[in-house]
Amino acid sequence: MELLQADVKTKALMKIENLNKIFVIGTLKRKYVHAINNLSLDIGYKEVVALVGESGSGKTTVARVISKLYRPTSGKIYLEGEEVGKKMRRSDLLDYRKKVQMIFQDPFSSLNPLYPASYAVLRPLKVHRIANSKKEREEMAKNVLEECGLMPAENFLNRYPYELSGGQRQRLGIARALATRPKLVLADEPTSMLDVSIRLDIMNLMLDLKEKEGISYLFITHDLAGAHYMADRIAIMYAGHLMEIGPSDDVINSPKHPYTQLLKKAAPKPEADLEPEKIEVGGEVPDLTNLPKGCPFEPRCLFAKSECKEGLPKMVKVGENHYVRCLLYKEK
Repeated sequence: MELLQADVKTKALMKIENLNKIFVIGTLKRKYVHAINNLSLDIGYKEVVALVGESGSGKTTVARVISKLYRPTSGKIYLEGEEVGKKMRRSDLLDYRKKVQMIFQDPFSSLNPLYPASYAVLRPLKVHRIANSKKEREEMAKNVLEECGLMPAENFLNRYPYELSGGQRQRLGIARALATRPKLVLADEPTSMLDVSIRLDIMNLMLDLKEKEGISYLFITHDLAGAHYMADRIAIMYAGHLMEIGPSDDVINSPKHPYTQLLKKAAPKPEADLEPEKIEVGGEVPDLTNLPKGCPFEPRCLFAKSECKEGLPKMVKVGENHYVRCLLYKEK
């Protein structure tokens, strides 16, 4: 069992052990999509962990399993030391979702166009019975909107999503998640649909709320630069597997896994006059219905050896709180 802890001296807010999610597709001829494979990691109190990988790597599936939108195939999830059941009574599920909220990727489709902004923040307050009266809920809704930069709140409460800009919609999505005062927020590519000029504002807002409210984040992105700016630790996913995890500076400045190195090379470099760096990579992305026996990155890896095909490498420690799943390295 591989438990990759934020700090061995600190009790984790959330701990994930050997998490698997398999989707069954097809009717006459069934196929099994292995979206998450034995994922183990934890998220500390007031910590930001960035989950990075290309499309189809399993990042969003992780968030949806944690949020209880998907049921895990196997594995365990613990919140504040208590195991989260695979099947939960409605009252237990409500209590869990009060503590674990989600910011969705697309601010244009995650808000109901038939209701004004007030509905997005009033509904979670009502569902979770946080306030004792309608007037109290309305006051709390105004406060959370202004916390998220929608000021004055009175100007936004009765506006519909189509009347808001992309940045304002995402701030409303953050306000909806924050309304229940959660301990953990799952942010699924919260800036990818926004203009570049707005992204930094949204990330700064999230970091300010982290300091003010003591929130932890699982920040899902394909952008290493954004992950470096936001996260205390960065976890790299590929084909449903965790390939590398460590302190943000270490993963960015000294990436160990060949896939992490590939992601870093693919990131734009303004200092290089925007000229793309030549990237050498071979092979194809593995079929998630028929994953190779060994390292899933082996078909594309320039450093692959014959041993890489024989079995999935174990996580090895390569630095202080820095781990990598690769045969190129030995345990320190």
